Amino acid sequence: MADRKRLILLLACLGNFMVVLDVAVVNVALPAIRADLGFSATGLQWIVNAYTLTYAGFLLLGGRTADLFGRRRMFLVALLVFTIASLVCGLAPTSGTLIAARAIQGLGAAILAPVTLTIITITFTQPRERAYALGWWGASLASGGAVGVLIGGILTDLLSWRWIFLINIPVGILGVIAARALLKESRADTHDRSLDIGGALTVTLGLTALVFGVVQSETHGWSSMWTVIPLIAAVALISLFAFIELRVARAPIAPLRIFRSRALTAANIAMFCVGASMFAMWYFVSLYLQMVLGQSPLIAGLSFIPAALAIIVASQVAGRLVPRFGPRPLLIIAGLMISAALFWMSGLSADGSYLTDILGPITLVSIGLGLAFPPSTWAATTGVAPHEAGLASGLINSNRQIGGAVGLGVLATIAATHSATLAASESPLSALAGGYSLALIVAGVVALGAVAAAVAIPGARPSITRVTGTGSEPAAGSAGETA
Repeated sequence: MADRKRLILLLACLGNFMVVLDVAVVNVALPAIRADLGFSATGLQWIVNAYTLTYAGFLLLGGRTADLFGRRRMFLVALLVFTIASLVCGLAPTSGTLIAARAIQGLGAAILAPVTLTIITITFTQPRERAYALGWWGASLASGGAVGVLIGGILTDLLSWRWIFLINIPVGILGVIAARALLKESRADTHDRSLDIGGALTVTLGLTALVFGVVQSETHGWSSMWTVIPLIAAVALISLFAFIELRVARAPIAPLRIFRSRALTAANIAMFCVGASMFAMWYFVSLYLQMVLGQSPLIAGLSFIPAALAIIVASQVAGRLVPRFGPRPLLIIAGLMISAALFWMSGLSADGSYLTDILGPITLVSIGLGLAFPPSTWAATTGVAPHEAGLASGLINSNRQIGGAVGLGVLATIAATHSATLAASESPLSALAGGYSLALIVAGVVALGAVAAAVAIPGARPSITRVTGTGSEPAAGSAGETA
């Protein structure tokens, strides 16, 4: 593999790593941010979800902007937006400023994430090269969550929670310089440059309203107007999104025809379930270590080192196994491992310890996560036409984030409600641990959905789309086989 290709791979993985890291990096810092900016218990999750919801809602549009206006150009624009928003997050004087800046940061991430995968798919066209590249891309994706918690703990404890955002500034500047030197401009061969902004806005607002309504149920109850009105608005906005995609948009961000690929559809469902369980795990384990076991942010961050190593190793193994066995068996095994680990982890208690309650299950779930990302990416992107690579990569990333945002909103509400119930008869620490335990049990059930979805992926070994002078066609036996 040429040195230039290796540098492009490193740059793409760096961009992807920054995006995923900033989903998780705030988890260990949440108690410190709450104390400094005065967040409420239920408002705290919006530090995570302001980013993930904007990220998820605009990922589909982000993939298309890269295809239409140039992958190099949009990589630079996205990295600049992400870096400037990180600066505002680090300097935020109020909770509202931080949430707004996190939303803008998520917008930059929504363009950056799919363009990194598209750059890899058009740079590495040979099966072995692409398997190698996707293995490293998957490692950057999977390790971002674990390493984000580690870095967040170190920076929060030794400096300040503000440095979890400010650290992005020098990395972003170096990324812009490297992209200008390494990347060549490329774009989809199409004359239609319309953007489905209405679709992106309605799905983002609809998901935000959905999560807001679920969160309000913990404080006001399910029959309260604070809960009912947002949920009605969510249904209306998501219905409007579907109408726009079917009848209005000239270039819909989620055209239904692409879901004719059984592999793509199943992979997206699997990633939704994996995202819901993954986000919940990082969130609850981070809070358990600090708020129940009393660990400092630094020690809590260091506790995630085994998870980071497990994800990186498992991603590399999965990247090499997919060309031999196809994505289906690996995704089934991954889903079963994640589910089993979450059930194991659900035995949290107030008098537990890291070694007995966390280390084993977090290592197992991390291996499962590492095994899940490369095959899901293979299934989603192999067999689609080159001009739809950005759309396919946007879909798989979007569904992971949507699953994470919706899952976190639901599971955090379940945990808070159960903890409040237990508080009447148990100690505060036991009530917190009990709430986290119930949420992890539900997360384990959700992870089984990934197993069910993986079964629907065609069993043929994956192959790389052949690019010809006039277009492309999937090779025989492609994982993109339609239902």
